[in-house]
Amino acid sequence: MASQFRIYLTIFIIFVSFHRSRFSCCGEREKEKTLAIIKPDGLYGNYTDEIKNIIMDSGFGIKRETKIQLDVDSVKAFYDEHSSKSFFHSLVKYMTSGPVLVMILEKENAVSDWRKLIGPTDAEKAKVTHPQRAMCGFSLERNCVHGSDSVESASREISFFFDLQNASHDEL
Repeated sequence: MASQFRIYLTIFIIFVSFHRSRFSCCGEREKEKTLAIIKPDGLYGNYTDEIKNIIMDSGFGIKRETKIQLDVDSVKAFYDEHSSKSFFHSLVKYMTSGPVLVMILEKENAVSDWRKLIGPTDAEKAKVTHPQRAMCGFSLERNCVHGSDSVESASREISFFFDLQNASHDEL
């Protein structure tokens, strides 16, 4: 009987611990964070305000943002997982062609909701299904915005831009 009680107590403690970590004091779910980048074409084409309005209208909060000019080494490090792909060199050239606006977005299910909102990576496909991405995107490589593809990626990408930020970054 005592061992059964300990099992139930252990399960109860695990259950409470899990739910305390998922919910705030007021009964709301904790908000998730994701990284969003408005790429050079979005800034050059003056789409920043329109994109930010779409973000806010979709229930996201913009926790932090910074406008920066990426250098080749930073882009190579950030997109390292794509380094063996044929488009990598043109991606590096594109991402260093002008400043980008990097934002931490926050809301419940931020990663998946941002990915759904921006739609396909290929701007040609997005023109049909997700015009907000296609408004300033031109192709698979020049696609206007970036969104983290998982909670783990979001954490790593947020740290890349905001925890390691140096003095050359213009915090807005």
